[in-house]
Amino acid sequence: MFRVGVTGDFLKPDGSCGFGDIGLEQLTAAGVEWEFFPFARELPPEASDYDGLLVLAPSVTAQTVAGGGNLKVVARFGVGYDSVDVAACTAAGVLVTITPDGVRRPVATAALTLILALAHKLVIKDRLTRTGRWTERLDHTGVGLTGRTLGIIGLGNIGRDLARLTQPLDMRLQAADPWITPDAARNTGVELVPLDDLLQTSDFVCITCALTPETKHLLNADKLRLMKPTAFLVNIARGPIVDQAALTRALQAGQIAGAGLDVFDVEPVPATEALLSLENVIVAPHSLCWTDECFRLIGHSAIRSLLDVAAGRAPQNIVNREALPHPRLAHLVGK
Repeated sequence: MFRVGVTGDFLKPDGSCGFGDIGLEQLTAAGVEWEFFPFARELPPEASDYDGLLVLAPSVTAQTVAGGGNLKVVARFGVGYDSVDVAACTAAGVLVTITPDGVRRPVATAALTLILALAHKLVIKDRLTRTGRWTERLDHTGVGLTGRTLGIIGLGNIGRDLARLTQPLDMRLQAADPWITPDAARNTGVELVPLDDLLQTSDFVCITCALTPETKHLLNADKLRLMKPTAFLVNIARGPIVDQAALTRALQAGQIAGAGLDVFDVEPVPATEALLSLENVIVAPHSLCWTDECFRLIGHSAIRSLLDVAAGRAPQNIVNREALPHPRLAHLVGK
């Protein structure tokens, strides 16, 4: 019997699943046994007793997979996997899968939401209306998008979809990505440029790249100083890609015009964080893309990975294909 453990952070306080239809009934229909297990920020070694794990926020560490057990696949509910020790999983013969098709459109539309909200000063105008400051509206004129430049850092699935969504807005589109060729960028209607050039010329800078050792604090104080004082920064990827302290100083000094942030260095972000007191910042609790569509697409994609391994098939969207030759995974076909 193939057994799947589902991390307990999918559950609301009343014990019901807070993410709607994520496809768990497909496991039952396929004869796969599954259960929720208690939430922990780091999954304990006992988690490796399951054959597969469906993981939301908890970290999968070397200690999680060190005990042997039955674990064959960790299906991340999302596209990021910085919370998973991929090298340890590979050494233990555990596949790590993600759900790029599930997050592509929801995250791209979340990025566009922040761009539009910043351009139209939506949050400030909401506050003016609620507090009876109607006469101040002329002090907060928005920014038209026609002819403005959108710079996308990371032209992967999400970055390319964002480019497609913004094309009808008649913006100039450019991107910085060391893994993309100029021809591939042009096929998406985007000009590939060096990162420094992107920062110097963009009116909106949107981060859609993955968090890796190379991208941690990619936008530090020096890089932020390259941005125009009229430019806006949007981060819907991972908080540590931006030096948050440097960003706070840049916003306080008017070095850049504003920011839209769905991610932070520390999550949940402390209520005392200086960023939260700034009127030129729009924030969300790492959930702006959370819609019924998002949860359904991500969940069903992750469940497919678990069902594939349960049926003896190699799943799609494997992060660590180098784990496939491991004896633990010898039963998988279609490698």
